[in-house]
Amino acid sequence: MSKDITLTLIIVVVAILLLQSIFLFLDARKRNYNYWLWGIIGLIQAPMPALFYLIFVRKVFQKKL
Repeated sequence: MSKDITLTLIIVVVAILLLQSIFLFLDARKRNYNYWLWGIIGLIQAPMPALFYLIFVRKVFQKKL
């Protein structure tokens, strides 16, 4: 039973990392940022690269005038 849970957990983690990496790559390419860098960083860990991208690159929390 624990092998099934482990396999399911690995599949979920891989799916989350791939989705995050694809999102970062496509969005950074659309906005002319270092898209390869963000795509590769998105494969390493979740959710910190996506948060850093949204806060420091896209500046989503910046006040609109």
